[in-house]
Parts: sequence; structure tokens; C-alpha cells
Amino acid sequence: MLGLINRNFKHMSIPTFVALYKSMVRSYLDYCCPVWSPYRKGDIEALEKVQKRATKLIPVLKNLPYKDRLKACNMSTLHYRRVRGDMIETFKILSGKYDTNVVPHLKTTGIQETWGNLRIFKTRFKYDLRKFYFTNRVVDAWNSLPNGIVMANSTNNFKHRLDIYWQDQEIIYDFRAQLQTTGSRSNIFRFD
Repeated sequence: MLGLINRNFKHMSIPTFVALYKSMVRSYLDYCCPVWSPYRKGDIEALEKVQKRATKLIPVLKNLPYKDRLKACNMSTLHYRRVRGDMIETFKILSGKYDTNVVPHLKTTGIQETWGNLRIFKTRFKYDLRKFYFTNRVVDAWNSLPNGIVMANSTNNFKHRLDIYWQDQEIIYDFRAQLQTTGSRSNIFRFD
């Protein structure tokens, strides 16, 4: 798809590139990410490399660092998009938007006074087979969110509050950065 765009659009403006990239390329990279989300650093970098190469197609941005190209295009890293998507799916599951017989079961504690929000328990597994399964993958990121975000009254409200909360985080433009949180919950975007 990148080759097709490169052959047919030699002098692209930033809005033209963003429209073409989002409609023709990113859909392939985001396919099934709620089910399959890479956790190995090499897999994450391989997906991110496609977006890096794509942003170099814009002649004006070709010589800028990847982070600056993303900011100029008003885009985020694919890793950030996957984590954001996980948080949105978790909100939908916990708020009852899906049929409970179909979705994975998240063990919740209800509202606790110490943390102030709806907490999820991380289950332990003997083997690595389910270590990175959705119900374990989302726990640290979800538990780090403040009460005002978790208790949103609609999905769109949740998305808006989450974007505002994470807007200054370096992870949006640099997939190697870690999300800055308080306390011991700082390794949300850790690579294993």
C-alpha cells in the first residue's frame, strides 16, 4: 500500500498523506489489535517501522525525526493506539456495553477508598501462554487511571477524558517511552 501511495502521489501535502495513510495503510496495521497485541519489542518495532517509513513519504517532513513527523501529522504511535484501544474496550466491558456471555471476564473489586476507582485484579498463570492475554494486559494501565476517567457516563466521554489525561505523555509520539504515572505503577508500557 505504501508503494501504491508513493507511485501515484509524488507531491503530497500533510493532510493528503494523513487521509491516504489512515484509509489505506493504518487499517492493516490496526487489524485485530484488541485480540492480538504484540508484546515483544521486536514485534512492536516491526509494526512501528511501517509507520516510520510512511511518514518519510512527505517531502517536507522527510529529514525530521520520527517524533517530529508524528507531531506534524497529528498522529500517535501505533503502540499508543493499541493501549488506548485496550482501555476503550475495557471501559465498554466494565460498563456493560457488551453481552456478558461473549466478552472476557475481568475480576473487579468495585470502588475502593484507597484508590478511588474501579480496580481490576490481575490473575496469575503458570505458563506464559496467557500472560499477555487481554484480561492481564489491560490491568496495570486501567488501574492507573483516575476516578474521573473510569467513572465516565459514556464511551465518548471516556475517550475524551482519556485523551486529555494522556495528552502530555511522551508515549504518544515515542513508542520506547513509558507512561508517567505515580507510585509503583509506572511500567504500563513495559517491554518484555
